[in-house]
Amino acid sequence: MSIEIGRRELCVGVVGLGATMLAGRALGAPQPLVRTSATAAAMPPLRNADFYDANGKFDVEKARQAYYAMFARFNYPNPEPQQKAMWVTDFGLGDFVHVGMAGIMWVNDKQYNYFGHEIYLLPGQQIAEHKHVKTPDAAAKMESWHVRHGMIWCFGEGEETKPLPVKLAESQEPFRTVKHAHRVMPGEVYTLNRPEAFHFMIAGPEGAIVTEYATYHDGAALRFANPAVKF
Repeated sequence: MSIEIGRRELCVGVVGLGATMLAGRALGAPQPLVRTSATAAAMPPLRNADFYDANGKFDVEKARQAYYAMFARFNYPNPEPQQKAMWVTDFGLGDFVHVGMAGIMWVNDKQYNYFGHEIYLLPGQQIAEHKHVKTPDAAAKMESWHVRHGMIWCFGEGEETKPLPVKLAESQEPFRTVKHAHRVMPGEVYTLNRPEAFHFMIAGPEGAIVTEYATYHDGAALRFANPAVKF
């Protein structure tokens, strides 16, 4: 099933400046469409066996290539500086296809308390559930997520969403503490309900590219629901 969302509809209610920006456009002028569907940018099925060697070692380069293939399907630029800055993780869990991510921390400024981050998720890939606590060096991190391509489900505190709208990583179900799901589509921004709240996200069937806006990220503040996570 294909969903077509006009740029005007995406902007209303998502970014406060959206209405002002659109007001300057000629009335009646056709607007480009942002498309998202389960098939338009479909990637071939991924298997964990493709990303680990015979000894179970995670192959970071093969993982990178999977993200690059997703970028190409989204027509998302991938210049050399971006490639050099991008990191990839399977959270040390050996289940990369289901629990993993790539990202770029563009800026993380402690003095002025701001952080810019790009999050990349393959189709159906989930970030391990976590929270950010207060430390002697920083307040608990507050964050918002802006979906650029694909879509995500954000899980956090609140009333349990029934039925479950997406298939989650089975390996992480024993450690899941949050059960409220919110769908975030291209152009939309969603914000964590409060600092120090457990949360995670999972990509839709196309994968996802998400920009995160946040306060300073103190690595020592990370707490994962699954004690086996290494990050």
